[in-house]
Amino acid sequence: MLVGKLVFNQSDRTEFVFRVFTTATEFQVLLFLLFLLLYLMILCGNTAIIWVVCTRSTLRTPMYFFLSNLSFLEICYTTVVVPLMLSNIFGAQRTISLAGCGAQMFFFVTLGSTDCFLLAITAYDRYVAICHPLHYTLIMTRKLCAQMLVGALGLALFLALQLTALIFTLPFCGHRQEINHFLCDVPPVLRLACADIHVHQAVLYVVSILVLTIPFLLICVSYVFITCAILRIHSAEGRRRAFSTCSSHLTVVLLQYGCCSLVYLRPRSSTSEDEDRQIALVYTFVTPLLNPLIYTLRNKDVKDALRNAILRKAASDAN
Repeated sequence: MLVGKLVFNQSDRTEFVFRVFTTATEFQVLLFLLFLLLYLMILCGNTAIIWVVCTRSTLRTPMYFFLSNLSFLEICYTTVVVPLMLSNIFGAQRTISLAGCGAQMFFFVTLGSTDCFLLAITAYDRYVAICHPLHYTLIMTRKLCAQMLVGALGLALFLALQLTALIFTLPFCGHRQEINHFLCDVPPVLRLACADIHVHQAVLYVVSILVLTIPFLLICVSYVFITCAILRIHSAEGRRRAFSTCSSHLTVVLLQYGCCSLVYLRPRSSTSEDEDRQIALVYTFVTPLLNPLIYTLRNKDVKDALRNAILRKAASDAN
């Protein structure tokens, strides 16, 4: 196992610091408040999705099962990054140990990969619902949904463990290394290694293809069949509802896979560290924030369930 080769014995002499966004105090305050507000909105929005799915019996379907798990992943995903990021906005650069950096990278890659796999699973769910509606309940059983979720998490854990272990077998020269990022992501940490990293970059590309390219291709194939099935629907209202359901998912897919592909699949010669950091802000804040907004604003069932829950809560408080 690669994990057995982790060189955390370097931890007594190697530490990392994150490059600051700005040294101007007034901008530090603005950034802190902005990122904190976005983080709280992400927590509230995704928690609301989980709560309404768990409390409304009408939403206990495979589609909403995956949606609630996606929201839970978004909460964990941002929590791995944002609190540490907020603590590094003010004052002197705070160090993070080699082991701490490795732990953050492992959880970040695991949760991000599971997120991508889960988006592909939801595409398959929509394919079955639209292309095989009469067999939907027979195919998308509770057992199969749980198996697909566990399989996605298991594969993500395996890939993240191997990738993180491989990267931290590299030597990092010097006691204090500055990461041009706000988290211990794979590309910026790789750039700090004082050894040949061609093999490690090749492994990163392979993992990126497994996590990004293959699921995205499966989503595209699913939507080809979905589009053909929708166009065969005679009712204009039926076509509109089907496209509305799928467009929410497709919007999230394009944001997630598009931004991640720009960071992990572009040739190293055509990327810059500053660009990667800016793009990372999108899939750290924007995508997790838009997920609950997109699914609630474009989904009548979720909107109605949230509205009814709020009205019941207000009525109970009034009594």
